[in-house]
Amino acid sequence: MVLFGTIVNGLGIIIGSTCGLAFTSIKKSIKETVMQAIGLVVFVIGIQMALSTENIIIVLISMLLGAVIGELLQLEYKIQKFGAYISVKTGSHEGKNGSFADGFVAASLLFAVGAMATIGALDSGIRLDHELLLTKAALDGFTALVLTSTLGIGVLFSFIPVMFYQGTIALLATQIEAIIPSGHLDGFMNEMTSVGGILIVAIALNILNITNIRIANILPAVVVVAGVYAVAKILFSM
Repeated sequence: MVLFGTIVNGLGIIIGSTCGLAFTSIKKSIKETVMQAIGLVVFVIGIQMALSTENIIIVLISMLLGAVIGELLQLEYKIQKFGAYISVKTGSHEGKNGSFADGFVAASLLFAVGAMATIGALDSGIRLDHELLLTKAALDGFTALVLTSTLGIGVLFSFIPVMFYQGTIALLATQIEAIIPSGHLDGFMNEMTSVGGILIVAIALNILNITNIRIANILPAVVVVAGVYAVAKILFSM
């Protein structure tokens, strides 16, 4: 089953987040210190990912275009509005250290952007090898537990973009070389990972209360980078 690994990954996030909701009443000082520890680790993860770029200009243009698109679409506002709706319907409360959008965006980026998600989905689709995604499911489940206990229910809903992203890659994996030549696939993944890494650094800075970046409004950069990379390859080959 092509989507087996993706489904298990989604279930891991749901189970981890559900367990995390039970720990929201932990002593405030403990939660604050845990959040700071998470922020520092997330910062290191983001830096490692950001440094994977082979062409910083592609990353820069992708970030700029993504920010413009996100601001025009008002993604941050719409996610916040959706979060308020979910909170009313579920009778839940926002996380003490962030809103629905904070948890949703932070978890979505951490779980969906990166080599493990992409390569795992490709392995599932091409070779029906789900080992990498099953390992990722365990890691994401534990991370979701910790994040949910501090950022709230928004983390739980990150399973939707994660399953959509990985499921789409897995289903299209048999045709991936027709879409992206094998010689370009690694390069594209490096640039996409770098863009995601920069956004994850922004998440860490927000978690540590150093900045208040509207990360959701820069999210389109993760998609835009595909087009920017393709154009750059065409121009560089001329």
